[in-house]
Amino acid sequence: MSESTSAGSARAAGGVSSDTSVAYAILRVSFGANIMLHGVSRILMGHDAFLAYLNHYFEHAHGIPLGMLPAFATVQPWVETILGLLLLVGLLTRFALIGGGIVVLCLVIGTNLAQDWLVSGLQLIYAFLYYYLLAHIGENGISIDAMMGSK
Repeated sequence: MSESTSAGSARAAGGVSSDTSVAYAILRVSFGANIMLHGVSRILMGHDAFLAYLNHYFEHAHGIPLGMLPAFATVQPWVETILGLLLLVGLLTRFALIGGGIVVLCLVIGTNLAQDWLVSGLQLIYAFLYYYLLAHIGENGISIDAMMGSK
């Protein structure tokens, strides 16, 4: 039996082909590493440096209270690190994808208020990846969640 025939049989039987699981795992792990390293790099740069960046970025943005930036600079790097790590290892994947989707929604709103249309457009790629991985979570066969029998 050829690979494509066995993969087709697995899909017809309601299963997920091994190629589909591998492809999903590659995307999930790559995306998780990207998100986690966003957070890790901000933690390593230090709170003060990240806060200075945010203050400069949003100094002319309307609708963003600058007083909330210190709290954001404290929380955001850890949220990215934790959600990215969960995606990287495939643990609590559904939770991590929904949480990450909410985070990117907030970032898109802030970026649009800062009128940074280029970055806002790039953030839509992240939003799509969260959508795609969540919509196809049934393909998450190579993960800690799959070993534990959960999504």
